[in-house]
Amino acid sequence: MTTFVDRVELHIAAGSGGHGCASVHREKFKPLGGPDGGNGGRGGDVILVVDQDVTTLLDYHHSPHRKATSGKPGEGGNRMGASGEDLVLPVPDGTVVLDRDGNVLADLVGQGTTFVAGQGGRGGLGNAALASARRKAPGFALLGEPGETRDVSLELKTVADVALVGYPSAGKSSLISVLSAAKPKIADYPFTTLVPNLGVVTAGSTVYTVADVPGLIPGASEGRGLGLEFLRHVERCSVLVHVLDCATLESDRDPVSDLDVIEAELAQYGGLGDRPRVVALNKVDVPDGQDLADMIRPDLERRGYRVFEVSAVSRHGLKELSFALAGIVDEARAAKPKDESTRVVIRPKAVDDTGFTVSREDDGLFRVRGEKPERWVRQTDFQNDEAVGYLADRLNRLGVEDALVKAGAREGDGVAIGSDDNAVVFDWEPTMSAGAEMLGRRGEDHRMEAPRPAAQRRRDRDAELTDSEQEYRDFDPFA
Repeated sequence: MTTFVDRVELHIAAGSGGHGCASVHREKFKPLGGPDGGNGGRGGDVILVVDQDVTTLLDYHHSPHRKATSGKPGEGGNRMGASGEDLVLPVPDGTVVLDRDGNVLADLVGQGTTFVAGQGGRGGLGNAALASARRKAPGFALLGEPGETRDVSLELKTVADVALVGYPSAGKSSLISVLSAAKPKIADYPFTTLVPNLGVVTAGSTVYTVADVPGLIPGASEGRGLGLEFLRHVERCSVLVHVLDCATLESDRDPVSDLDVIEAELAQYGGLGDRPRVVALNKVDVPDGQDLADMIRPDLERRGYRVFEVSAVSRHGLKELSFALAGIVDEARAAKPKDESTRVVIRPKAVDDTGFTVSREDDGLFRVRGEKPERWVRQTDFQNDEAVGYLADRLNRLGVEDALVKAGAREGDGVAIGSDDNAVVFDWEPTMSAGAEMLGRRGEDHRMEAPRPAAQRRRDRDAELTDSEQEYRDFDPFA
């Protein structure tokens, strides 16, 4: 059964915003008291947060589909819809978030670090919020905006100071078990270690973490064995320790050739050339192992490596190794720039930035792209003529119609607002900005006008009667 997962595909969906409400206040002796439709609630976000108690992505391997709750619709009486709850997903320290194309969206390091992976949709405005002096009783409300849906990849890169690398059965697990309090599985067969193990080491006043990376073999950078799956766990380490087996029973292997193979795989993987290297000649408690260590040590030192002879069984050389690693870790930490206080970066928009773009495609279609136009389209109820006219007025005030004219659009040309997979396409009419004219005096609802005198209402009613109805009225004394 899988107990450790360091890469998953996560399908997230933020909550949608609730629809606004179109309502008119009614009470005794005041049947038309004005619009009182409330706004819809905001949809919940999907938030990734670093939790030190989480060490694997196993939960998301079994349940890759996660969705936040949506906002509730508004109601009459100016009642606002409840907002959806944010979905908080805990992830291990060192999790990298990537999009479908492999672009890094976030690198989550440090307890409490958060990233909004999916933005919840805005709630739609009710007709009470849309009312104005010109639009006293709107007969429509805005729809809630759909929540963001996204497929992301989560990759765990172990946050450790020291990485132990080497062939399978080189003794890495044994070393980490005696250097720290970690209790990894130890056996005398290859690929005993199937997951990275972390241990905390204290050397004097320095405390650092050591990662035992599963054994590397030739071709690991190309996917052979387990190396490719876990090479990412050495990317954050400050120093690499080559654990070389000086008591191997395989006749075609020796410590120097093992070192060359591992270095070739690290170079093939890339990005690790600047990390300091230390060599640990392991298993010197075996007589033949000590003889081999004495033989190859001068050659390794000529290459520029710091060499330590160690034994996990007899604890020989472990103190010297741990203190040497502590010194390298201290130097690496001192070289890192100190964390600065949070700064707010303000990037003002350009003076000529209209907030949207108009482009003509090869098929002659004019496409409008921009945050505001696309959001307005998503929040429009196209079954309501008044809402469509309101959208037309907003687009005209933003300058979309003028931009279409400058782009060469003519009456009857196709115009699309939004992306290819979620666009609204219509035949452009240059007069569509006057949508209110086609709908009459939109926003000046006759129900909201002051009552007319009885005599005036009688004269207006008489003017609408046909000749036969007028004759009947003149004949009927009770009419």
